[in-house]
Amino acid sequence: MSIQGLFPIEKWDFKSKSILADLPARDLQVLMARKLEQVCKKGEILFKENAYPSGIYYLTSGKAKKYKQDKDGRKQIIYVANSGELLGYHAILSGDNYPDSAAVLEDSHVVFIPKEDFIEAVRLSDVLSRRLLNTLSHEFVVLTNSLALFAQKSVRERLALQLVVVREKYKEDFEPGEPVEINLSRDDLASLAGTARENVVRTLSDFKNEGILETRGRKIIVLDIKRLIEAANY
Repeated sequence: MSIQGLFPIEKWDFKSKSILADLPARDLQVLMARKLEQVCKKGEILFKENAYPSGIYYLTSGKAKKYKQDKDGRKQIIYVANSGELLGYHAILSGDNYPDSAAVLEDSHVVFIPKEDFIEAVRLSDVLSRRLLNTLSHEFVVLTNSLALFAQKSVRERLALQLVVVREKYKEDFEPGEPVEINLSRDDLASLAGTARENVVRTLSDFKNEGILETRGRKIIVLDIKRLIEAANY
């Protein structure tokens, strides 16, 4: 079921998927001049926080998580990226090291684009530079909403909202009327919702008893998206 008209997903989702869409052929050629295609296994790290940015990553298939890690090793997932999205370009645009880490959530195909080619493409392409500016502006709105979420919502509401958002990312090959399967570990869900794993397990059990979703191993199948949105109290 579509959530259009039920939930403003655009306020919770980055738009880097549109950056390379229909980019002029000349600009795309410059950007991809020395690309390196690779297959990354589930859990493989693309880049680490504070590392020097040698390039950006284009996720052609699969999913990845962006996260921060504290000195005790606890991770806070900032965002789940879907196929078609770019990762790592913030550091290059700011001239700083990577502000966060990224790792693939499942076996994924990734294109690495060297830093020099990305900078040259941005310099030459008005279309690319304009899209990057628009995307960065939108991401600020998304991150602001996320900060408000953690400050104002209960664990149940936070988890419900994150499930709504993540569900949209698992709607590949989606047939209307069919349930959507979310394949995400309880630890990653806990990191997304900013809570302990035990709270996630308990809240998922509550949602299951209420008929909102069902679970099959680590997979979560949303049965009633309307009630899940209501549980988010957005």
